[in-house]
Amino acid sequence: MTKPSRRPSHDRPRPAGRPAAGAGAAFPPTDRVVGTRAGRRERARPYARRSFFERYRGPIVTAAIIAVVGIIGAFTFQAASAKTYVCTTIWDPAISAASPAPGESARLGIVQPDMGRQHVVSSPQGYTYCPPASGSHHNRLGQGPIDPKAYGPDDFAEPGGWIHNLEHGAMVLLYRCREGDPGCQEAAQTQVRDIVAGFPNSPVCNVAPDRIGPVAARFDEMAWPYAAIVWGRVLPLQTLDKNLVYRFFLQEGERTNPEPQCLAPSASPGPSASPSVSAAPSGSPSPSPSGSPAASGSASPSASPAASPSPSAS
Repeated sequence: MTKPSRRPSHDRPRPAGRPAAGAGAAFPPTDRVVGTRAGRRERARPYARRSFFERYRGPIVTAAIIAVVGIIGAFTFQAASAKTYVCTTIWDPAISAASPAPGESARLGIVQPDMGRQHVVSSPQGYTYCPPASGSHHNRLGQGPIDPKAYGPDDFAEPGGWIHNLEHGAMVLLYRCREGDPGCQEAAQTQVRDIVAGFPNSPVCNVAPDRIGPVAARFDEMAWPYAAIVWGRVLPLQTLDKNLVYRFFLQEGERTNPEPQCLAPSASPGPSASPSVSAAPSGSPSPSPSGSPAASGSASPSASPAASPSPSAS
């Protein structure tokens, strides 16, 4: 039997991709490769741990912005809601009423000591007596005098503004909103708005109620739930009485304010006129309920002049 002949080594087939002997650098066997093989990916570098700020930079910056905006908002709200006045004394009308002047017993309201009328307002402005029926006040558009209307419990309407309304002859109606007070309840607020809506013309100058008064506003620093005020005179009220408020204004309004809106009538009222509209304040008797605007149905007294002048700017 004939044995197959063995091919010489140089005639054996070469593995694909391996160069022939002598045709260049020999390709070493794979089992003899030491170290990194050709084309192997470079080993990844060790992971560098980032700081806390780098990892959470976005949320930290957002939280910082929110905090800054919140702080600014808090300061703004505090400045807007902070009271612009301080009171030395919560005025007790019983002390002033102990020795009334001649004729005072027949009049509505109680005289309050004068606190001046400077047009220079401090921050905060101090008032010896509260609620003030006189004192320093603003003389600037939008700050004093303020718009005549009913201001809600959260509206900004403070003495530095409405005292200027008093100076021009307006009446201010105040309500208190301490714990247990009815002033901020809806029923009382409805009464306040009703009083303002039906307010009469002024008793001396016949100024319409939408020109300089009335002003109704919240004021907590007083000894009673309500008070009606004209310049230098206060009418304490335990309950709201529209007719009584109107009578007080017709009797005492435009009698003491230092900046009148017109010249006083040259002639005294005729026999048919109510005593409450007499030009002379001292000794005038308190008008009967039938003389109030609500009972008579007339907004302006018969003794007032026909013209209705506009309030002065000062």
